[in-house]
Amino acid sequence: DVQLQASGGGLVQPGGSLRLSCAASGFTFSRYAMSWGRQAPGKGLERVSWINSGGGSTSYADSVKGRFTISRDNAKNTLYLHMNGLKPEDTAVYYCARVDTGARGQGTQVTVSS
Repeated sequence: DVQLQASGGGLVQPGGSLRLSCAASGFTFSRYAMSWGRQAPGKGLERVSWINSGGGSTSYADSVKGRFTISRDNAKNTLYLHMNGLKPEDTAVYYCARVDTGARGQGTQVTVSS
């Protein structure tokens, strides 16, 4: 079965950086497009970034463009989200997901606060 485990969240000051990781198992990771999404308290799920199976094509929500970078290491079955210039409005639980089914695992909390 598909398993996706996000990690790397934490408390960071505004302007700081974090790198999230997502360990994938139970499927052939290199064959599937993947995404990162987030859900802030009281709000719906927002997709923040997408990457194709080979890693050569990416897209970003306007809210994170220029600050976040998605990447993947297919040899390690791992998806990453590098987050720079963090803002309080980036505070949310972040999830990784397989694009075709939307299957996602447990998320990781990111809190941006001084």
